[in-house]
Amino acid sequence: MKIGFVGLGIMGDPMCRNIISKSGDAVYVYDTDADKVKSLAAFGANACSDALKVAKKSDLIITMVPKSEHSLSVWEQMLPAMDKNKIGIDMSTIDPSVSVEIAEKVKKKGGRFADAPVVKSRPAAIAGSLGIYVGCDEELFDVIRPVLAYMGANVIRMGGNGMGLVMKICHNSLVAEIQNGVNETLLLASKYGISPDVFRTAASYGGAQNFYLDGQAEKIMNRDWSTAFSIDNMRKDLGIALGMAAENGLELPGLANARRVYDDSADAGEGSEDFRATYKAVEREALAE
Repeated sequence: MKIGFVGLGIMGDPMCRNIISKSGDAVYVYDTDADKVKSLAAFGANACSDALKVAKKSDLIITMVPKSEHSLSVWEQMLPAMDKNKIGIDMSTIDPSVSVEIAEKVKKKGGRFADAPVVKSRPAAIAGSLGIYVGCDEELFDVIRPVLAYMGANVIRMGGNGMGLVMKICHNSLVAEIQNGVNETLLLASKYGISPDVFRTAASYGGAQNFYLDGQAEKIMNRDWSTAFSIDNMRKDLGIALGMAAENGLELPGLANARRVYDDSADAGEGSEDFRATYKAVEREALAE
């Protein structure tokens, strides 16, 4: 099988490298950043000058781009090549309704399409241990699962087109709310002299233990805001979640509050920092006179 990969950013680059190293298949790549294409070509990929060339040369095309408008644009560029012999997989985190729109366009050309957004961050992408939520029919899932397994340790089909993204948005929204709770309680405990390390250990004795406290407490204590998953990206996902809630007539105050915190961080110029850096927004607000 010839595999195409468009979008070689923080996540896309290591995901594509896993495909190259594990599949033994020809892999065709494109990114708007020519240096990223050159880097993957040096690793064994075949460089292409645009997305359409990737689609023409590949049997299965994967995209991993930042936003809904980017996914829609790149798939529209590739539509002329999407016939009955082609499979498209968008692994970007975008609005589910936009993904369904893309799926319909690809299917009209005769191709097959799945959304397959990922969870966890760059270290898991490097290790090939991502979680992957898939939205497609069962027959297509059986076909694409081996390819997805090059990149992820846990692959689950959530339903038809768009349902992988519904799960991803719900997942990230929960993560944001958990991280907000971690930020607030770490700050409160610190005012009584409890260090993040001690707080994390004590929380592990009860029901408050969680992945984000375990993984982020030391970095928050050291004021380390180096990025694995940015505030801007989480803010985008929270915006999608609030839109989904509105579509269903739901008012979700916890979600709205999390988005407000991320807005504050972005307004302070911290959007490119890791999402744990929202600790600073919580800190600023809590300590404001």
